[in-house]
Formats: sequence, structure tokens, C-alpha cells
Amino acid sequence: MKREQWGSRTGFILAAVGSAVGLGNIWRFPYMAYENGGGAFFIPYLFAMLTAGIPFMILEFTLGQKYRSGAPGTLRRLNHRFEWLGWFQVMICAVIAFYYVVVIAWAISYTWFAVDQSWGDDSNAFFFGEFLGLGDNSPSSLGSIQTHLLLPLVLAWAASFIATYRGVQDGIEKINKVLMPLLFILVLVLIGRVASLPGALNGINWLLEPDFSKIWDLKVWSAAYGQIFFTLSVGFAIMLSYASFLPEKSDINNNAFMTVLMNCGFSMLAGIMVFGALGYMAHAQQKELTDVVSSGVGLAFVTLPTAINLLPAPGVTGPLFFLALVFAGISSHISIAQAVTTGLMDKTGWSRQKTAIIFCGTGFVVSLLFITQGGLLLLDLVDHYINNMALLGSCLLELFLVGWLCKLSDYQKRANELSEFSVGIWWQLCIKFVSIAMLIVILFNNIVGAFKENYGGYSNNEILFIGWGMIAVMLVVAIIINASNKQEVNA
Repeated sequence: MKREQWGSRTGFILAAVGSAVGLGNIWRFPYMAYENGGGAFFIPYLFAMLTAGIPFMILEFTLGQKYRSGAPGTLRRLNHRFEWLGWFQVMICAVIAFYYVVVIAWAISYTWFAVDQSWGDDSNAFFFGEFLGLGDNSPSSLGSIQTHLLLPLVLAWAASFIATYRGVQDGIEKINKVLMPLLFILVLVLIGRVASLPGALNGINWLLEPDFSKIWDLKVWSAAYGQIFFTLSVGFAIMLSYASFLPEKSDINNNAFMTVLMNCGFSMLAGIMVFGALGYMAHAQQKELTDVVSSGVGLAFVTLPTAINLLPAPGVTGPLFFLALVFAGISSHISIAQAVTTGLMDKTGWSRQKTAIIFCGTGFVVSLLFITQGGLLLLDLVDHYINNMALLGSCLLELFLVGWLCKLSDYQKRANELSEFSVGIWWQLCIKFVSIAMLIVILFNNIVGAFKENYGGYSNNEILFIGWGMIAVMLVVAIIINASNKQEVNA
């Protein structure tokens, strides 16, 4: 069966950017920059982009385009003993898809709430109490399903289902051609509105003012590289899947540069938008910025709703902000779902339509766990171990496999032959040494930290069985699939 292809270069780049640009760009990057030296953080961040982000993206675009397969098939072609790593990456995507969609469902709900600021004066109590129903719960004691989240969850899954069901050109490409321009326009409109408010420029200055003393802190460099690996969707099946649908003569290097630069540019725009709003909020409440700044779920669903209450015309700016969250989330979730369906289609020979129905249907059922009263806590624990252990470990192993067990110069030659401009020996050095070294440092620190104290104060059993247990099960299943394939070949 002939493999699908992207309809245009623009469509592919917008889809790749849509995958990279996600919720983390909006709620993770601004706080990370603020916490790690402000404007000075951009130095290690840009260095990480040049030495890890762009080289890794070039590598995955080259591998996907050359072998025209999802992660399991690509890694099998590189080394048959490493197909299990491809399935491990697919399972990382599947788990992320199950819980990431729930945050999109929250954003869909908050887009509606923002019209009349239904969260009231106490956005903290509303989000954790009335909206999520969080009480005396834990990751192992979830309580009942919050039925008001069922409809937005269905809508969020429906968007990814339609995109994957309709295929690369008619689904993923068309949706991203609409979502990505709209997302950038929304953010620019919000920046224009927020920047004119009193105190907003103080907030932006807080973000951009450099603290060069932080440059010599290894943790700041680890944070910069960590953010690059987290945000670019490399090392866990997504970009291999997207690149496998590239036409044979596609430019590799240029596409990779544009994808990474647009993603990082969006992160900086998001930082200006968020800190402008926080600066205005601090001014209106006569507080220091340090008293109102936060990150993650708390920033999006507690802090910024409080800021929206204070904005002129909150019924307009509030829905626009949460609509931006929805667009960023959906574009990323589509790519995550596509990475899973590509792996399954390549393995089973199922049609795209059958695969989309099975995966999205199963995914919706599993996602119900995360809209229970304790769903936020389960999401937090699963996300921590997937992102800080499984994903980084996957990136490290893939780079080691290609950089040290394969002939890396062959892939450099292929990328250069197809591209408008060439990359030199620096590309190989970044793959074989710089990226691997930074991943080892980050992963080592994460593992040591995990054994020093339980993340989030969760119980030993929850950490063992839900955190580490989930990763162990994924590894075992991936190895079993790899072993079964060898037996089929031998037979």
C-alpha cells in the first residue's frame, strides 16, 4: 500500500510546529526563564537549541524520511535489536495522549467560563474544589468521575480522532494550517492588549532582565536543555512519524531549522504575554511580581484567571487566552495520536480508519481515570515519571544508538544532499557528545532526586507501582513485542 504524503512543505512545517508548540510553551517556559536568570537564560537556551534541538530535529527528519516508517520500524531498520525502543516510544506517546487530552478539556471548559468569569473571586477554590472536586483523594484513591468534564473530553478527543481518521493531507495538514496561524495571531493580539496595561512592562522586564550570575550554574544549563528536549517532540516517536510521510526529495535541514526556530520564537512570545499579564496583576493588587508568579497548571487555571478578572473587557481577553491554550493543546495532541497510530498501522497493516477508531476509543476510556476527583493527582504523578524518566531515557538511547552504533556520517550526507544548505561536522559532534552528555546529567539528577524524596509527597506504594511500575510495564511489553517479531522472522 502506497504511503501517504504531506500535500505541501508549508503543511508539514505547520504540523511539525503544531506538535512542538504545546501547553508547555505557555505555562512552563516563561516560569523556567524567570527562575533561571531571566534574559540571561536565553543564552543557554539558544545554545541548547543550536547544539541539541536543531541537530536532533535534523536527525529525526532524516531517519523518518529515509525509512518511511514510524518509530518501531525505523529503529528496527537501524538495528533489529532496538525495535523495542521504538515501541517504548510509542507507549510514551500513548500514555501522554491519555492524560494530555484532559488538560485540553479543562481549557475548553475555561474558554466558556471566561465569558462571564464563572470562577468568581477565588479561582483557586473554584479550580481545585468546584471544578475538579479534589478532596481527600490520591493517585490510588480517585473517587468519582466529574461528569461535567465528559463533554469537553469528548470534544478534545474528537479533534484528534477527526485528524487521524482523515489522514495526513485531509486531516492533520488541513487542521494545522488553520490552528497554527490562528494561535500565533491570538497570542500577538493578547500581547498587544496586555502590553498597554499599567504594570505590564514591569512584568516583561522581570522576565527579560538578565541575571548573568546564573550563567555559571549547571542547573540553569540543565534546565535549558531539558526545556528543549521537552518541547520539540523529539526522541519519542512523533517527529519520526511525521517525517515518514515526507516526499522523497524533501529538504531536511531547512525544515528542521524552521520548525525549531518557530517553536522557540513562540515560547518567547508566550513568555511576554504571560509576564505582561502577571505584571499588570501585581500592579493592580499592589503586590510584588514574585508574589503572583507561578507555573504549570496553577498558572493557567488559578493565577491567570485571577489576572483576567482584573483586565479591562475580561469577557473578551479571557476566552481568547483559553482558546490559545486549546489550539496549542489540540495541535500537539494530534501529533501524539498520529505517532501511536503510525506505529500500529505499520505493524498490523490495519487501515488508518480502523486504527484511529481503536486507539481514540481506547484512549477516551483510559482518559476517564484523569477526570475523577483524584485525576489531577494521578495526572501529576504519571506526567512526572513519563517526562522526567521515560522520555529523557528514550532520547538518550536513541541518540546513543544512532550516534555510536550506526554510521552517523551517512545520515549527514543524506540530509545535506536533499537540503538547500549543508550541516558540517558540528552536527555529528552535537549528536554524539553534547546532547548525550547533557541528557546523562539531567537524567542522572532526576533519578537521584527521585530516590532522595518521594515526588509530590505521594506514598511509597504510589511512587513504586504507578511511577516506576508504569515504566517497567512499558519496557517489558516493548521487549516482548520485539522478541515476538524475531520469532516470526526466524519461523
